[in-house]
Amino acid sequence: MSDDFKMSFEPTRDKLTLRKQLQAERLAMADRHERSVHLQEVLRVWLVSRSERSIGAYWPIKGEFDALPALFRWSEAEPGRRIGLPVIDRETKQLRFHVWYPGCPMEEDAYGIPKPKDTEAFEPQLLLVPCVGYGPKGLRLGYGGGFYDRTLAALRPRPFTVGVGFAHGYVPWLVPEPHDVPLDAMLVEDGVVYQRR
Repeated sequence: MSDDFKMSFEPTRDKLTLRKQLQAERLAMADRHERSVHLQEVLRVWLVSRSERSIGAYWPIKGEFDALPALFRWSEAEPGRRIGLPVIDRETKQLRFHVWYPGCPMEEDAYGIPKPKDTEAFEPQLLLVPCVGYGPKGLRLGYGGGFYDRTLAALRPRPFTVGVGFAHGYVPWLVPEPHDVPLDAMLVEDGVVYQRR
């Protein structure tokens, strides 16, 4: 599937500009819905082999892949499984995860992103991380706010982290910065492109 999509720009090495370019490409994809359907399948199949019982996810924004339908099906398959969405701690700028389920009370955070309202907080065993772009060996290009890196640096035990995004976001020259925390796996609509052994 990814062979049909070619970036219409020459990728820049300036991360701020690259983020904008990749987001614009993602929003302009004529087949984004079809790619999302494929990624839903990839995620559902990948989760079958996982033993974790709690997953931290995200509310999709700016054309991101929506993992919540696949996660809800995962949670229904076995009692006691939990899904959480992030709530930003204003003091530490870290994320806490609060239980989410379809129809749960929601409110907007300071960035205008919906978050669960007054649901239980928990520490996820597996964390789905949205990616604007991604590179070799689990490197992730996010929005630049550092929320996930700060959160992962503080969580003990550290959850298994899996990035989700579209194949067009692969940046082969991406190199880590000192604060970057590599992902344990990366899933795109074509399948698993990376998984730490």
